[in-house]
Amino acid sequence: MLRTLPSGVASAQGGRSGQTVCVSRDVLSRPARDPDRTVSLGPAPHQEYDVWLAPGAEVTVVLVHGGFWRAAWDRSHLRATAEALAGQGYAVGLPEYRRSGMPGGTWPGPGEDLAAALEAIRDDPGLPSPTVLVGHSAGGHLAVWLLHRPEAAGVLGAVSLAGCLDLRMVGRLDLDDGAADALMGGGAWRQADFLGADPVDLGPAPVPVHLVHGRADEQVPLAVSESWMARCGTAGRDTLTVLEDADHFDVIDPASEAWPTVLQRVAELAGTAGP
Repeated sequence: MLRTLPSGVASAQGGRSGQTVCVSRDVLSRPARDPDRTVSLGPAPHQEYDVWLAPGAEVTVVLVHGGFWRAAWDRSHLRATAEALAGQGYAVGLPEYRRSGMPGGTWPGPGEDLAAALEAIRDDPGLPSPTVLVGHSAGGHLAVWLLHRPEAAGVLGAVSLAGCLDLRMVGRLDLDDGAADALMGGGAWRQADFLGADPVDLGPAPVPVHLVHGRADEQVPLAVSESWMARCGTAGRDTLTVLEDADHFDVIDPASEAWPTVLQRVAELAGTAGP
C-alpha cells in the first residue's frame, strides 16, 4: 500500500464537528505558475475559469476545487495541482463557483455555476474537447453530480478525490461543523425524499467514476466514498482505490506518493478518448 512522503504538517479544524486533526496542507499554498489565461463568463467574480495549457494536449481536465463548499476556499488552492496535471500533458480548466457564505451560495447556486462553467470550457476553442472531470472533497461531490447533467453529455468520466459523494452522510457526521447544512440552507433537506443535490440519490453515473480516498483521511472519512460505491457504483467499471496512509490533502499533492495513483486514474479515463 502507498505511504505518503513527508510534507508540511499543520493542526487544523476539519473532519467531524469540533475535531482537531493533523494533516499535510502545504500544497494549498505552494507556489505554482500562473494560469495561461483566465476566461470571464459574466460580471461576478465567481463567473470565470483559469486555463493551464499543455503542448499537444488531447484531453482537458476540468478540475473542481473543494473546501466544503465554503466561501473561505476558492480555486487558488488547487493551482499546484493544476500545474502538475498540465505538466503531464493535459489542458486544465479550473472553474470558480458560488459557495456558502456568499450571495447565491446555497444550493443550487454552486451546481448551476459549475454546469455553466463546464459548458463554457467544453466550448472553448483553445481546449481539446475530450474532457475528464476531477474533483476534490466537495469538488468530488460536484464533479459526480455534474455527470448527471446535460452539460456533461460526452464527458469521459470523473475522478473523485476524497469526495463528499454521500451528502446526507456528510450532514449526519456534521463534517466541518455543518458544511452540508450550510450548503443546503438548513437541516430539513436531510429528510427529503429526493433533492437532486446528493449523488447517491442520482444512482449510477452514465460514465465511469474512479474514487481515490485515503484511509487516514479525517476530514472526509473513507466511509463516505464507500457508501457511494456500494449504492451507485457499477461493477467492473467504477473503482474505489483506498490508499492506506494517505490523508485528505495527499490526493491533490503532486509531491505525495498518492499522486501516481491519481494520475493513473485520470489516464485510464483519458485513454478512452477517440483519435
